[in-house]
Amino acid sequence: MKRGRKVKILATLGPSSSTEDIIGKLHDAGADAFRINMSHASHDLMRELIKRIRNVEARVGRPIGILADLQGPKLRVGSFADEAVELEPGQSFTFDNREVPGDATRVHLPHPEILEAVEPGHRLLVDDGRLALVAEETDGNSITARVVSGSKISNKKGVSLPDTTLGVGALTEKDRVDLDAILKEDVDWVALSFIQRPDDLAEVRKIARGRVGLLSKIEKPQAVERLDEIIELSDAIMVARGDLGVEMPLEAVPGIQKQITRAARRAGKPVVVATQMLESMISAPVPTRAEVSDVATAVFEGADAVMLSAESAAGDYPVEAVETMSRIAEKVELDTNYPGIINSQRPEAEATGSDAISAAARQIAQTLELSAIVCYTSSGTTGLRASRERPSTPVIALSPVVQTARRLALVWGLHCVVTEDAIDLDDMVDRACRIAFREQFGKPGDRVIITAGVPLRTPGATNMLRIAYIGSDGLSGI
Repeated sequence: MKRGRKVKILATLGPSSSTEDIIGKLHDAGADAFRINMSHASHDLMRELIKRIRNVEARVGRPIGILADLQGPKLRVGSFADEAVELEPGQSFTFDNREVPGDATRVHLPHPEILEAVEPGHRLLVDDGRLALVAEETDGNSITARVVSGSKISNKKGVSLPDTTLGVGALTEKDRVDLDAILKEDVDWVALSFIQRPDDLAEVRKIARGRVGLLSKIEKPQAVERLDEIIELSDAIMVARGDLGVEMPLEAVPGIQKQITRAARRAGKPVVVATQMLESMISAPVPTRAEVSDVATAVFEGADAVMLSAESAAGDYPVEAVETMSRIAEKVELDTNYPGIINSQRPEAEATGSDAISAAARQIAQTLELSAIVCYTSSGTTGLRASRERPSTPVIALSPVVQTARRLALVWGLHCVVTEDAIDLDDMVDRACRIAFREQFGKPGDRVIITAGVPLRTPGATNMLRIAYIGSDGLSGI
């Protein structure tokens, strides 16, 4: 199935979209990869969803990516004797380690790492920022804070700490158990929640040992401050605007989204823009005009993928949400302003053979108006470098490794095909022309440009460009 756009769509599965039939309809509507949220999915459900996705994959004959999203540390207050209390701006309120029901003056905070790390002047945001407090006194066992805004706090509400770096890592015990289960299954990406610093990736990378790609969700100010370091240690990045919009001023989020997207593109790492993209389609068959503009902005910015959360997981119109997002992306990519915006953000090629070859392939394909760029990629690196160039020419990524093709399903502009490894150079050229013809990227007489590494089967050694005609039989011509 040939898509009419280059940006990819990542759809979250949930109660509205857990059957094989709906997953198939989501893929047909435009979903290129699926997200399983481990905050809500049991291990049995995860395994069943993976099985259903792979059944759809076998039916459509295209590699489909699967991302498992770890819950991460969920910081919540304890319970109240009356379930909720009313507060007033200016009053004092205490968070402490006493395991007794709360009242209008205090509540249990079952996270000693917060009690130890918060300092006077640090903000505490409760219930997605609906209640804001500032710490005034701390002693390691309690935090006495002043209410700044908001008036209510109730049982088990979440706590955000935009000014505090916690001493604990991003992996909780639940995450470790979930990660162990994920690594036994056919999953391509693992998303890490609430990353604060590069060190948070070390434990996961050690456990994963390259079996999955690591996607870091940027949703805390501390992560934004060390963005380049986190990108360097990650395989992909997500702009997680939900929690980012709680912990940072809302008006700062659009600029941060652009900052993250451009930094990831410079590094050649896939970047996903997520949260509330078509939020109104949870309960309505059409989105708001503002939501359409929001999706369009991410596409204009050159994001690799845009993500649907509750819209596809729990909404009333999951298939329509994917169809709508796909139509928006297709229309944006046809806009006369799109090439200029994308090209103006193109980073300089790095001083490596692979980057030079990828940059040359893009330029030659555009100058000669070739039908496709065909890149052989075993590890995925060549495909990523080709995508980094954001060529206007379609890119076909051929890989003998199905896991590589599935992982690249999340990457901008790559039409991934699993194929046997080429025997020699002639076979490689013939195979590239045949697949370009079969996948409807070219017809007899059209030309394609092929990038690969010689000698063959040498990962990361892209060093060859070849222009070939598609012959009348779909094989290479002169």
